[in-house]
Amino acid sequence: MAHPGPRAIGETRRSSCGNPQSRRGILMGSTSRGVAHRPAARLPAVGGNSVTSLRVLLAEDHAVVREGTRELLERDPGITVVGEARDGAAAVDLAVGLGPDIVLMDLGMPVLNGIEATRRIVEAGPGGPRVLILSAYDDEDYVTAALEAGASGYLLKSAHAGEVIAAIRAVASGQLVLDPGVARHVVGRRAGVGREELSQRELDVVRLAATGGRTRDIAEQLGVSGRTVEATFTNVFNKLGVMTRAEAIVYAASRGWIRLEREPRLDEH
Repeated sequence: MAHPGPRAIGETRRSSCGNPQSRRGILMGSTSRGVAHRPAARLPAVGGNSVTSLRVLLAEDHAVVREGTRELLERDPGITVVGEARDGAAAVDLAVGLGPDIVLMDLGMPVLNGIEATRRIVEAGPGGPRVLILSAYDDEDYVTAALEAGASGYLLKSAHAGEVIAAIRAVASGQLVLDPGVARHVVGRRAGVGREELSQRELDVVRLAATGGRTRDIAEQLGVSGRTVEATFTNVFNKLGVMTRAEAIVYAASRGWIRLEREPRLDEH
């Protein structure tokens, strides 16, 4: 992503954020492993109702990168950084304690790596935060492992601020978002392998999954049972040689069978 635009997240300057509040123990203070900030602010009322900004937890062990990322995100009035984790174990603890909408996760984390931290956050229960990976690694093994762990998106640290913000919004709405180069890596190992094309119903369930639909949502939209949806996914996995819905979505998008939001629009709200 070499096109001009906002500063890349790796470029930083001094943060203007003050010290976090110290009340309510770890969830409102700091430790050597993580920091929790004050609750998300309310945005101006729209149609008589106030709107809560997206709550983001930063998980990044490099202080300079973390501070720069926080500064760039908080320029957007629709995003509030509610906490920061300096290692993977702290990210899991803060994700459970703070209940953010999105965890922006690095992979090369101490104590607990970002892939295992992602797995634990996702497995903590339904309705929890979605995880968006922001990493310097574009190796296919890292990408595949992150998706299998349950990550909802994967961007590289070369992404510009606007792209990261748009990706956060897209992932929060249930979409799968991948850096274009990352998407090619995911399907690269299967290139040239003959596979059956998907049936119309199979394409439909993959397409709806790509927009954030869960089993119940897909079943309602197609007028079938949840069991039928699960069986259809099993057929898709067998045909494509994949193990997760995320991999199936990327595979289908790479073949042009469905449209995938690989590069989030900068004007997306």
